[in-house]
Amino acid sequence: MNESARIRGVLAPVVTPFKADLSPDTERFVAHCRWLISQNCGLAVFGTNSEANSMSIDERSMLLDELVAAGVDPARMMPGTGCCSITETVKLTAQAVRHGCAGVLMLPPFYYKGVSEEGLYRYFSEVVQRVGDARLKIYLYHIPPVAVVGITTGLVERLLKAYPDAIAGMKDSSGDWNNTKTFLDAFSVRAGLAVESGFDVFVGSESFLLENMRNGGVGTISAMANVNPGAIHKLYAESKLRTSNTERRTPNDGGRKQRKTGEQELEEMQAQLNLVRETFAKYPMIAALKQALAIFRNDPGWAKVRPPLVELTAEQAKTLAAELKAIGFNLKS
Repeated sequence: MNESARIRGVLAPVVTPFKADLSPDTERFVAHCRWLISQNCGLAVFGTNSEANSMSIDERSMLLDELVAAGVDPARMMPGTGCCSITETVKLTAQAVRHGCAGVLMLPPFYYKGVSEEGLYRYFSEVVQRVGDARLKIYLYHIPPVAVVGITTGLVERLLKAYPDAIAGMKDSSGDWNNTKTFLDAFSVRAGLAVESGFDVFVGSESFLLENMRNGGVGTISAMANVNPGAIHKLYAESKLRTSNTERRTPNDGGRKQRKTGEQELEEMQAQLNLVRETFAKYPMIAALKQALAIFRNDPGWAKVRPPLVELTAEQAKTLAAELKAIGFNLKS
């Protein structure tokens, strides 16, 4: 895969629908993925908001096979394949590579806490070597609020030196812009120019999307893309376009005025995205996302989550619906 073919932009950690018996609902899953792609949104299936770690690797493998069999383009996919077991990670990763997925999103092994950078380096190194395929593109998944075990700049530097073609980037879900900026400054460049190291940085929340794009990032992999993909993609596309135009424009009074107006528009778009996220963030995120899909698709089955998660209460569901109506939110078809 050449650099220009890399997956960038907006991706959703696709929520996984379940049937009444808690088995994955393939029909709903494929339909939701198709809708996301129609909204210019890539598919980070089997992420945190997918309840991936509540599923077996066989279930994840089956769903990926079903997606590809249904004609969903694997070049729009970045499946989550990171497990605590090297062998399970290798199995899921190799499957994604065989299908032609654009990359894989890989958690560090997270059960044992306080592990060393050397231990994490050995883990990722073992995965790369066992998969043994030049098409492999790994996006490291940094989510310390959940996994506790994190990705450091020192680890990235070692991995890039050893496997420059396989280590493609990261998703930073630390929730700390300063942390994201540290990785951008270390491994990326500003203003959307060519990424010299080949290391692409996605933010884990669209709340940081505009800043990420201004500082050389490539997009977001965000829970909210499950329900608000079009608006998030619009900010991504506009910020990418205006950043590029700013680089080429010759400064003059008119240009400064135009840039100011453009920046204001981008800030307003970002503020609207933040408002939608803040509404959902009042509730357990996965249950709220699924409840919204149940509401707007008139399909109560979408609300089902797997234990240990629980659905929103009837009162919470009613309040969420009212709050979304109050801010004028609707699921775009």
